[in-house]
Amino acid sequence: MTKKESENKKAVAKTLYMSGIGMEQIAEQIGVSRPTISRWCQDGGWKETRAAQNITRPELVNKLLGTINDLIEKVKESDDPMAAAGLGDKLSKMASVIEKLDKKASIVDTIEVFMAFSKWLEYKSATDQEVTPEFMRKVNRLQDQYIAEHIGKA
Repeated sequence: MTKKESENKKAVAKTLYMSGIGMEQIAEQIGVSRPTISRWCQDGGWKETRAAQNITRPELVNKLLGTINDLIEKVKESDDPMAAAGLGDKLSKMASVIEKLDKKASIVDTIEVFMAFSKWLEYKSATDQEVTPEFMRKVNRLQDQYIAEHIGKA
């Protein structure tokens, strides 16, 4: 298999994986071994990417709140004084995580993402004919406009 064929298979495998198809089925569909799919998945961080695409911040916060509720109920039902002692620390840690997850992205976060995206576009322009200098200027202009509008709202 040539390098280009391998890269094409890897791209198809990633697309299938991101859509929720299992590794075994992907391996069969594209004609590579299951360990190859597993290696691609691990090396490319596919699992983390799929998780990030499939769960939102509000969903994470709700799951953590549910976990907190479950912990409180278990302590209430328990006669173990040590269970109550450990609850405060667990609740404090979970509250900290919720606070971090629940915050909105700042304009600085947006600018950092736009900068990374612009660098990626520049990289893609070497291989993708649709990513022209004119296209990149238009994207940058729209990003600047978005930032200006959101700074004005602050």
